[in-house]
Amino acid sequence: MADPVELMRRICLCFPPRLSPTQRSRVPPPQPQCLGVWARLRFPGSALSLRCHALDASKPSAVRGEPSEEYDDDEEPYFSVTSSRLSEVDYLGESTKGDLNVRRRHLDALGGNGKSTLHGPIEEIAWKEARQAETLLSDLGIADPLTAWEGRAYDYGMANLKSMGFLVDDLEFDPDLVIRGLIMDKVKGNLVKADRFGYIKRVMHGTQMLPTRAVSEIYGRELVDLRKEDTWEFLNTLFSVSEAVMFMQMVDKLDQGFVPAELGPLDYKGLYNAVSKALFRAHVEGQLKSEIMAEPERFVEPDPELPLALLDQKEAGKRLLLITNSDYHYTNKMMNHAFNRFLPNDMGWRDLFEMVIVSARKPEFFQISHPLYEVVTEDGLLRPCFKANSGGLYSGGSAQMVEKSLDIHGDEILYVGDHIFTDVSQSKVHLRWRTALICRELEDEFDALIKSHAQKEKLVTLIQQKEIVGDLFNQLRLALQRRTNSRPAQTLAATCMNDQELTESMQKLLIVMQRLDEKIVPLLESDGELFNKRWGWLSRAGLWDKSHLTRQIEKYADIYTSRVSNFLHYTPFMYFRSQEQVNAQIYIILCPVTFLSFCIVLVFIT
Repeated sequence: MADPVELMRRICLCFPPRLSPTQRSRVPPPQPQCLGVWARLRFPGSALSLRCHALDASKPSAVRGEPSEEYDDDEEPYFSVTSSRLSEVDYLGESTKGDLNVRRRHLDALGGNGKSTLHGPIEEIAWKEARQAETLLSDLGIADPLTAWEGRAYDYGMANLKSMGFLVDDLEFDPDLVIRGLIMDKVKGNLVKADRFGYIKRVMHGTQMLPTRAVSEIYGRELVDLRKEDTWEFLNTLFSVSEAVMFMQMVDKLDQGFVPAELGPLDYKGLYNAVSKALFRAHVEGQLKSEIMAEPERFVEPDPELPLALLDQKEAGKRLLLITNSDYHYTNKMMNHAFNRFLPNDMGWRDLFEMVIVSARKPEFFQISHPLYEVVTEDGLLRPCFKANSGGLYSGGSAQMVEKSLDIHGDEILYVGDHIFTDVSQSKVHLRWRTALICRELEDEFDALIKSHAQKEKLVTLIQQKEIVGDLFNQLRLALQRRTNSRPAQTLAATCMNDQELTESMQKLLIVMQRLDEKIVPLLESDGELFNKRWGWLSRAGLWDKSHLTRQIEKYADIYTSRVSNFLHYTPFMYFRSQEQVNAQIYIILCPVTFLSFCIVLVFIT
């Protein structure tokens, strides 16, 4: 077999290279422990005792051979076609395996799955093959295309379920079962993770993760549509975690037949309603709040820099408000615990805010005008009033009342909250306020991203190597297909290639890709495990795409960060502008927190 490089040189077709000189200059030279991607392709000559039948319309096609077809030894195709859906390689719905396989007897002829001919670590082979494939493609002239709080909420919810007759004594809260941004399918009893377009990438039924093939069979190309509230329930905040854990565990009970018959026939939606009711009772009856108020140190992690960040804003002329759905007693207890000890000169938390509104009833607060009351005593005595004034402490009211009282409107206001729907989207949609979302999990995700950086680089490099080798393989395969059907290949050079050399080159490239799969699959399946073993990254769905949560954040939040005290790292006069948009890979590695454009005039803290 002739050296493919010499063959391509004889073909003498020159086309622009895929990478610019600037891009090439950034590629490091090969090192024993370093995986490279780009360079030149050169196949070493090898003694292969393989047969290739004539490529004409009267012979069976090498790319159409089916296992059921019978051939003479001299005519058996090198390759068989198998649907990628039947592949054992699970790329979480993003398989790059393809559908062409080297037949076993021809694979054996190469010696041990090709490892005798393509000996050595696959990373080194792939590095060399990827370098060579890029140049050969050019030569062919083919262009390239808060556990504690949630734990107690869970306990109270389960106690309510038990009082309703459900068997829950053997269940325990599992904080790692669920992450924010997942979506409950109340009809099918599933918990799903969707990408930014709503395509479902991962699914848990009960407490068991489903394989990719099962996900495809259940949902196909069905999209998550959050407007269909009868079906989907989005986990907006950490408060949703306990509800999702309860629902998934109770789905297991229902599937196993452990729901008492006296509760009546229940489907998954009925079960969800029971769980939701039990958890709602836990909140309304006040048991959980009473426990938190009695021992706030168990449930609240103070941030010493938070009061100081707000104090900087206040002293710089910003007018701060606190708007919360909690009642006055709970708000006062929590704010005293989290703020007062960190403020200077005997300041109290009330001194930070120009106005405080409790029992705000968000999200109705942004749309409907409720009666306004003034809180006139430490016991929480309320007095009706018709106008809010600076320094006041109020209950109820509306956002329109706030705008009128302070004589500011729309994008003069920055609203800061931790609930995508109740806080961020409603204030944005109805009032056009600027919005800031607080997402505490970003810190854990960022730490996990840093720790997994080396693994991510290795995975990306292997995939890039496979893409380069695959580009050449696919072009050779297309040339083979056209020539088999008595048509010219893509270029004159590809049309004139020797039949056997074409087929054997394809075999070699296919073996390289198959061995790369053996390295890629475990790395891909473990991607994101440092954040959550079941669901992977918060911000992503699959290797490259953004999660549905990230899409919601981008849609409604002008700025998002892990905590309000991050503003302390900037002056209170800072104007945040949007960053230059970068590709997904750089975003994944470098930019888990993005600051977008806004101007702080007023800060609302929930």
